Amino acid sequence: MKQTLCCPKCGSREIVRVPDHPGRHASGNNIDTTTWTLLGKIPVIRYVCCGCGYVENWVESPEELAEIRRVFG
Repeated sequence: MKQTLCCPKCGSREIVRVPDHPGRHASGNNIDTTTWTLLGKIPVIRYVCCGCGYVENWVESPEELAEIRRVFG
C-alpha cells in the first residue's frame, strides 16, 4: 500500500499513513534495538486501509533498516 496507495485486499484507495514516534514512553509500534527505555527505538509506520481495515507496517529509513540488520541480523 505504501507504493500504490491502493489496498491489496479490497482495492480501496482510502489509505492513511499513521506515523509512530520513537520518543514516546510507551513502545507503541516501535522496534527496540536496546534495553534502555528511551533509546534505540525505531519507528514503524503503518498504512491503514479505511475501506476494510487491512494494515501494513513499514520501516522507511535506510539507516534504521541497517540498524535493525546490525542488531537482529
